[in-house]
Amino acid sequence: MVRLVLIIISFLVSLLTIFRAPTYHLWMLAIGVAEFAWVFVTITFVLLVTGFYAGRFQLAGTLIGIAAIMLYVAPVLRAWYISRELPAAMDKALGEQKDESAQGTPFSFLTMLTDYPQSPVTAATHFYRTDNLHSSALDFYPSQQPGIRPCVVVVHGGSWKSGDNKQLPELNSYLAHAGYHVASVNYRLAPAFLCPAPIEDVYAAIGYLCSQAATLQIDTNNLALLGRSAGAQIALLAAYRQPVPGLKAVVDFYGPADMVWGYSLPANPLVMDSRKVLEDYLGGTYSAVPGNYAASSPIEYADKHAVPTLIIHGEKDALVAYEHSIRLNKKLAGNGIKHFFLSLPWATHGFDYNLKGPGGQLSTYAVERFLRNVFK
Repeated sequence: MVRLVLIIISFLVSLLTIFRAPTYHLWMLAIGVAEFAWVFVTITFVLLVTGFYAGRFQLAGTLIGIAAIMLYVAPVLRAWYISRELPAAMDKALGEQKDESAQGTPFSFLTMLTDYPQSPVTAATHFYRTDNLHSSALDFYPSQQPGIRPCVVVVHGGSWKSGDNKQLPELNSYLAHAGYHVASVNYRLAPAFLCPAPIEDVYAAIGYLCSQAATLQIDTNNLALLGRSAGAQIALLAAYRQPVPGLKAVVDFYGPADMVWGYSLPANPLVMDSRKVLEDYLGGTYSAVPGNYAASSPIEYADKHAVPTLIIHGEKDALVAYEHSIRLNKKLAGNGIKHFFLSLPWATHGFDYNLKGPGGQLSTYAVERFLRNVFK
């Protein structure tokens, strides 16, 4: 019986590929299930072939184990299927007949099992304000290609109250090898500082980078913002709220785009108390400060003057509702803004933790492909 339980547990875990995680810790497990699928496939396969469930439950254990393996493999197969159509879909959305300069493929089984060939790039710490506080620091990853190069400013997540610019450095190194400078910035955190303080910090960081452009070899006519989760709200709002000289695009990884709507339909409290998170960032409940919610909603500023936008979101996101990106996608389309929405049916919040996983590979391809288009 104990042996059968192991197979049943594996099957229950595999259900995270088709259902949203119901608790915080299961959300973290869901990232691993989808983006490290081969690990779970291997474990389940070993259980099957070594006969841990042998005896009168052998048939039941075999069928349940096979079902689990099929669910674990599903994100990989779906990523492969999406990858077949992704280049053409992006070409169409971005107004290109064919991207002859594209390098590599959107998804590779070999990369999933090994890694990208690029080595980590060492970042140098700068302070974009003279106070030298932690919130004023940025890590600068220099382009590994010579000359004056575009710069991508990365804004970290963390519910506006935690996290820093050390998060998920793998994409920063990848983009540096692809020919872009990357500046990963810190910003002032809630509840001590409310919106729009982080947006003003992003503007200050961009100002600093432009002032140091000659030394850092930055092409100030080719800048982009990239944010994840809370950082995506900051990046979107900074990009849409006012013109930023040289800013050509913004990349939104699973960001909350409509703060008013988001407050009205909170996340599962067993995963995150999203209303409390918003209240700490915006200075109170929606009924107390409704203007703050509207003013902090990127979707309110996504008009005909918005910069080109790449939206990336997993449909199984348990922290930031997938509906945020649906609504932003619709608003951008209605205003004729160049944009692309990469939707990942199996993915949850933070899926890009593993850059070589199914979601990590597709999103990395999309980001590089998008930047190549907007920086022409």
